[in-house]
This record gives sequence, C-alpha cells and structure tokens, in this order.
Amino acid sequence: MQSNAESGPARVLLVEDDVELAELVQEYLQRYEFEVSLEHRGDTAPDRVRQLNPDILVLDLNLPGRDGLDICRDLRMEFQGPIVMFTARDEDVDEIVGLELGADDYLTKPVEPRVLLARLRSLLRRFKQTGNTTQEDDLLDFGSLRIEASARAVSVNAEEVELSTGEFDLLWLLATQAGKVVDRDSALKTLRGFGYDGLDRSVDIGISRLRRKLGDDANHPYRIKTVRGRGYLFVPDAWD
Repeated sequence: MQSNAESGPARVLLVEDDVELAELVQEYLQRYEFEVSLEHRGDTAPDRVRQLNPDILVLDLNLPGRDGLDICRDLRMEFQGPIVMFTARDEDVDEIVGLELGADDYLTKPVEPRVLLARLRSLLRRFKQTGNTTQEDDLLDFGSLRIEASARAVSVNAEEVELSTGEFDLLWLLATQAGKVVDRDSALKTLRGFGYDGLDRSVDIGISRLRRKLGDDANHPYRIKTVRGRGYLFVPDAWD
C-alpha cells in the first residue's frame, strides 16, 4: 500500500478504543486539515487500513479484539506509511518492542493533541522529503547497496530489502552523510523533531534493525559503525 500524502489533506486512521479520546483527537487534527477516520477495535483494524489506505496510521497498544503490537507486526511490510503507537503504559519495554516491530514513533498517554500534531507533521514531512528528491540525488549507490528515495526502495546485491518508514528514513539520513558521524541528537531532531534526552533508544534500535536487515555484523559492525561517545558512521566503501 503506497501513501497518498502528496495530494489533498493528509489522511489519518486512528485506532483507539477510548471513543471520547478518539473523537477529541479527530476534532483537533481536522482543524489543521487532516482527514481523520476512526476505528475502535483491533480485530477489524487491518481491514480498515486496507480499505482506507491512509497516509499515516495511529495505533493504540491495548485494543479489544487484537493487540496494537500484533497489528503493527502484521501490517508493517504491507503498509508503507508511517505508524505511530500510543498507550497508557509508561514502560520502556513497550517502546522497545513497538519500535522493533516497525513503529516509527511512540507516544505515551495522556498525549497532548499539539504534540501529536507536531509528530504527525514531522513524519509526513520526512516521508515527502525522501519522496520528492530531484533526479540527481534520488539514487544512492554504494556497490551492492542501492537506495532509491522516490520509490523508497532499498536493495542489497539486487535483492529487495523491506524497511519500515522509520528505518528507511534513518538509512537515508546516514547514507546522505556517508563518511561522517551522525550523533543521536541530530538524528532525533531530523527524524522525530526533538533532541536526545539521554533515555530515548529509538535511534539505537533502528541501527540494530538496519544492521540485521542489511547484512552487517551485529557483534563487529563494519558497514554502520558505532563511534563510541559520538554516534554512528555509515561506511561508504563497505558494500562491495
């Protein structure tokens, strides 16, 4: 499923079983030219995603019928737009699991509508930026690794690699700064709109997932290196 964010209002599907909260968020986002559809059950959410093909999906963690994490895992390779998860649980394990399953952002309730709005705008902006590059900088080629921004496609040795929206954006950020160290603070500001607070592990989790999917050595990475105390380094000549 491809996103339609380039034409008309951005379309959001909010899957939230708290009807009052869902309607409040819907009303707020619609003031800012978002088109928001609501779904209150987890077991019917995947069919609604396929029916509506929204530009962005917001999933509550605890849903009747089916868990939000389970939905995220099953839809991740099928749904190409950003996925945001939010929950009442204030536990790091939920965030780690959610990001491991391919969520692009994670908010803990109570969520301020203006914060959610900022996150949605940031995610959609990132999606459009990599999708609207010029012909000259649309393609990055590093030997066996090929990254195409407009199609949001990645391949290694001519084999397609399935990446989530967040994983693709992180790889694009690193690859466009190949040979330079990218620190967590600048990565988070670029990808999520806020700096590193000393606790957020989303960049580290994303790096781990990229290494695994791109065939890097998890114990001794040589393609995406960790520079202790500084950040991460994409090595341009490690893809032959």
